[in-house]
Amino acid sequence: MTTTRRTVAVVGAGLAGTTAALGLLDAGFDVTLYSDRDRASLRDDVPATGTAVYFGKSRESDAQIIEDLYSAGPHSTGMSTRLYSGVGETRSAVLEFDPDFRYVAQGVDVRLRADDRLGRFLERGGRFEVDSVSVDDLDAIAAEHDLTLVATGKGGLSSLFPVDPDRTVYSEPQRTLLLVTLQGLGHDSDTWGYRSEAGGAHNLFNLHTEFGEAWLGPYLHKDAGPTWSFLGFAKPGSPWIERFEAVTDVHSARQAVVDLYRDYFPEDAPEVERLQVIESDPHSWLQGAVTPTVRRAVGRTANGHVVAAIGDTAIAFDPLAGQGAQNTAVQVAALVAAAREHSGDFTQEWLEEQFEKHWRTRGLAAAEVTRLFLGDPKYAVHAELVFPAAAVSEPVAAALFGLLSEPEPLLGLETREDILALIAAVSGEPAEDVLARFTPSGTFSASPRIEAAAVGADSV
Repeated sequence: MTTTRRTVAVVGAGLAGTTAALGLLDAGFDVTLYSDRDRASLRDDVPATGTAVYFGKSRESDAQIIEDLYSAGPHSTGMSTRLYSGVGETRSAVLEFDPDFRYVAQGVDVRLRADDRLGRFLERGGRFEVDSVSVDDLDAIAAEHDLTLVATGKGGLSSLFPVDPDRTVYSEPQRTLLLVTLQGLGHDSDTWGYRSEAGGAHNLFNLHTEFGEAWLGPYLHKDAGPTWSFLGFAKPGSPWIERFEAVTDVHSARQAVVDLYRDYFPEDAPEVERLQVIESDPHSWLQGAVTPTVRRAVGRTANGHVVAAIGDTAIAFDPLAGQGAQNTAVQVAALVAAAREHSGDFTQEWLEEQFEKHWRTRGLAAAEVTRLFLGDPKYAVHAELVFPAAAVSEPVAAALFGLLSEPEPLLGLETREDILALIAAVSGEPAEDVLARFTPSGTFSASPRIEAAAVGADSV
């Protein structure tokens, strides 16, 4: 007796699409992956759409799809965090903390992750169709396949998945973004040693109360290998916006980063100045903004064929809390596992049930953690209590960044009493005692190059 393998179409060959295509192929489906670019162009002719950092737990989901190809690193194991306020004469150092994560985070060029998945997909017999897919094209594709997944909004495909007003909090971007990958610094204990004993194994996270955030973390570039990725987040009305929007190429992107540190985070500027562009990759930067959006993840084409959205097409996150790539890994791994065990048709009801499970177990919590780090008023009390507690209790700081890996505990922290109870539980002492120890930092340690430069100037 012969059996016909069930067929799947995946539209979009970014991280979500290639992950789903490879996972479903390995699960026994006959899979066709559609892209408007060929493999070489996907890897080399477009910028990375994000840093694709997997913080701890999401790496377990990704391992259900593909083995860890990047175990040699660089990895990050913690977050050296500083909070500033004011500018010029009013500039002040508010607080800092430098916890270990209690897990390992991995930042890999999304183009590399996707290309590696696409390569294995092709090696194992998957079909790759290079063509633009319109809404009408999708209707025909869905008619020919048992399951159709959409991992791109191009060609108007996102119109099939209306915004869910009950789950979408914002109507406009909360940050203007600048991303650039740079090289020239290692990842050993000497790098950033004035900030962290872990050196280059810890990310740098500088926050300014009025203007935005600057993140700099270990990264694996698709060509240059171990590098550093910068992500800048300018708040609405911030003077950083003009700087970010003036960027036109990789060189002006690097200069914008250097100038930002010189003007707002000068303690780190001499080290950041050592970072250089990756000349072989003119696409190693990106400027833009994201409106955090949750869509109804199951739709129908003009002729009634069911299609489902995955990854950013279903839930788009502001990247400040690093939830986008992680959400993709978790959603796709769960969907692949469910599809493997499902013997019936992939109906609208079944697909909606899978998305609702994902929303309950990860999506909602990831969206709320992003709101926390965006400084949403809903989480004002959380920030008021947790940040000063983190400055004097390393376990509290670790618990805060534990939410990047496993965001679900945030949903249980609704009241001031809940937050105080968390501080007490993780610190091992009364929350009031922890908070009473906090005093503003006043000053931050600085790159030794600043002192060396000053000594040199004096000698002259």
